[in-house]
Amino acid sequence: MKNEDYGLHAGVLGPLETLAQSVSAMAPSTSPSLTIPLVFALAGNATWFVYLLATGATLLVGFCVSRFARLSASPGSLYTYTADTLPPVFGVAAAWALLLAYLAIAISVAGGALYYTNVLAQQFLHWTPPSLLTLVVVCAAAGFVAYRDVKLSAELMLWIEVCSVSLICIILTVMPVRFGFHLDMDQFRLRGVSFSSLGPALVLSMFSFVGFESATTLGGEARNPLRTIPRAVIQCAILAGIFFVLCSYSEVLGFRGESGKLSDTTSPLHLLADKAGVSPLGTGIDFGALISMVACVLACVTAASRVLLRMGRERLLPALFEKISPRHGTPVAAVVLSTCVVFITAALMAMRGVSGSDVYDLLGSLSVFGFLTAYALVAAALPFARRARGQHSHFIAAISALAVLVVILIAVFDLRSTADVAHARLPYIYLLYIAAGLAWYAVRRKQSAVATG
Repeated sequence: MKNEDYGLHAGVLGPLETLAQSVSAMAPSTSPSLTIPLVFALAGNATWFVYLLATGATLLVGFCVSRFARLSASPGSLYTYTADTLPPVFGVAAAWALLLAYLAIAISVAGGALYYTNVLAQQFLHWTPPSLLTLVVVCAAAGFVAYRDVKLSAELMLWIEVCSVSLICIILTVMPVRFGFHLDMDQFRLRGVSFSSLGPALVLSMFSFVGFESATTLGGEARNPLRTIPRAVIQCAILAGIFFVLCSYSEVLGFRGESGKLSDTTSPLHLLADKAGVSPLGTGIDFGALISMVACVLACVTAASRVLLRMGRERLLPALFEKISPRHGTPVAAVVLSTCVVFITAALMAMRGVSGSDVYDLLGSLSVFGFLTAYALVAAALPFARRARGQHSHFIAAISALAVLVVILIAVFDLRSTADVAHARLPYIYLLYIAAGLAWYAVRRKQSAVATG
């Protein structure tokens, strides 16, 4: 299907802007502050190793996604890849799973933005703004830019992430220069590590990578998408993996001799910046993390709206969602719905007394189920898609099977690592959601059959 069929502004995004979509959906500058400490609480000296394993798992999935992205390009991304290859029910499952994944990530980082707003406001003003006001500003800003212009959106996300990641890299560079370069043998020897905790730690570390494939949602807007998008997916996985491994190693090393633990601090990079004698950079990183989370909300609203667009085209949802603004080239109704779902959900949780960090944790954990479902289905579909085109490869089939196996293992670890009531409910909420989506598909299919009959 050609890009012009959707009414989007075709070919407006170059390679860097396409890469920015995937990078911003991951929000890499937030993981060193919020996710790596959680992984450390489980993995200890093996934190860097867990991120190395997560990078390998992400590259396996990324290989399958990039191979698919060489064959077709459309706004539906992983949903389209699955729906065009496997029986319809699998495509429907992928669509609803991916939609939930992007919206849940957006809600999660909206909670993270609320958390950092409160931290910074308390630090400088000794006052915290009302939660609803913060969420209105975050969601309105993201929704407006997502509606206004996809090119502006991509460029804004790109510079936000470049600035935030650069500040973190400066601190990681200054630390060994100031204190002397030496290897932390406790980390390389995995001293004191309980290997039974590596599975749950791997699940948490995968949260840092989810969204790396979201460049595929720009198939209708990327320039030369069959080349640009596969490269963006692989580049994002590799660059993020290197960044997370270095950050996790450096943070664990930097907290040696500190009275507090890495897993207990509210802003680990701020503390390391103080230790390295560049405390203004620590404050800059906190601000950067806040802005990065707004960019992540923007990226996820952009991705979710493209999935809604394709679902409207396939009549999984009302045709309203496939309508494009003639002036801006964006799916207006899909952007509005995505933004409203993010704001209303985050606001309701905040009004019930759920903290921003808990919103980040709970909705991020829920999103993982959606991403794992979509990843497994795409990996399973790849060999069939290539066979249909006369391009069967035993090597690619083996990689696809391995990717499916790895995703299933991560899902099993996720289910087994659930420790509290709130997290224990998430799998059931997810399964109920998918069941409702499939039931909705069955109803609309029956209605369509009656109308045409």
